[in-house]
Amino acid sequence: MTPDIFWFLPTSGDTRYLGKSDFGREPTNAYMRDIAVTAERLGYDGLLIPTGASCQDPWVTAASLISQTSRIKLLVALRTSIMGPTASARQAATLDQALGGRLLLNVVPGGDATELAADGVFLSHDERYEAADEFLTVWRAILSSDQPYSFAGKHLKVENARNFFPPVQRPYPPLYFGGSSPAAHALAAKHVDAYLTWGEPPEAVAEKIADVRARAAEQGRTVRFGVRLHVIARETEAEAWAEADRLISHLTDADIAAAQANYARMDSVGQARMAALHGGQRDKLVVGPNLWAGVGLVRGGAGTALVGNPDQIAERLREYQALGVDTFVLSGYPHLEESIRFAELVFPLLGKRPVTQTSAQTGGAFDIRVTRQAAAS
Repeated sequence: MTPDIFWFLPTSGDTRYLGKSDFGREPTNAYMRDIAVTAERLGYDGLLIPTGASCQDPWVTAASLISQTSRIKLLVALRTSIMGPTASARQAATLDQALGGRLLLNVVPGGDATELAADGVFLSHDERYEAADEFLTVWRAILSSDQPYSFAGKHLKVENARNFFPPVQRPYPPLYFGGSSPAAHALAAKHVDAYLTWGEPPEAVAEKIADVRARAAEQGRTVRFGVRLHVIARETEAEAWAEADRLISHLTDADIAAAQANYARMDSVGQARMAALHGGQRDKLVVGPNLWAGVGLVRGGAGTALVGNPDQIAERLREYQALGVDTFVLSGYPHLEESIRFAELVFPLLGKRPVTQTSAQTGGAFDIRVTRQAAAS
């Protein structure tokens, strides 16, 4: 079975080296459009648009791509801690209409407590999931019906809430979500359509999938599964590992220590699991076959990458597929060039059309010869 392959929009900026670098790229809307248009022409199925204080607003970014894209789906953050369920339901319905049914929502209940405090949110970890449960109860209800809906909970209360203009996708755009705590798994089982995990070793991913699947079955529901990973694909394994080393070659021990101290104060279970894979140590970055945790030395969130030649990368992805995964959300530095490189090298091994064929079907607007030169630079 051919999996869905999503790419990533680096709305906080892009780079060739992790850490301090003279090779940074500003997250201009023009650059985001370049990546989005390239990803669509290459044949990617979707784009993850991230969220956070250091990111461009995901909803405005998605709206800016309405006229620039026609096929690729946009996975946009639904921030249950800082958004209201009724207004965001109207936003989602409107954006889904504008995109012609290409909107996906990524439910984000929490994140960095310090960042949330700056946004006026002072809920504890489990309280954020309580609030997310109430938010999604209201959000799903008013998009599933045109009748007035009232709700009174611990965190939210609405009276006669109603959405007048439905989305294209009924009853609502699909909900994606990732979280590693018991509270997160309970939320996934009750509300979401697809559960995403960061790229842990397959045995750890299998445990997560089994737990969410069992919890969903208790609710009389089924859930799809996906994995969020970085990728470093090269024609040879040696080239790929050399590129992994180069990516972190500008990092100092002080850079790593500061980043790890910052992540340690967070209440995110998923972030703690990422950090535990390597413990901030450069000599413990290989955490499984072709699975490298170097990105997580200084990057929060998804911190692992698949590193290897095309056959190795495809084999590792198929191992996740065998666990029940049908979607991969991928990224690589820099994101424009690496989207091209990955599609060229790995797409045919996953059952997707070769890039040259996909390019030809877009009327020749995408010159793969030029992009190959960019990818090699």
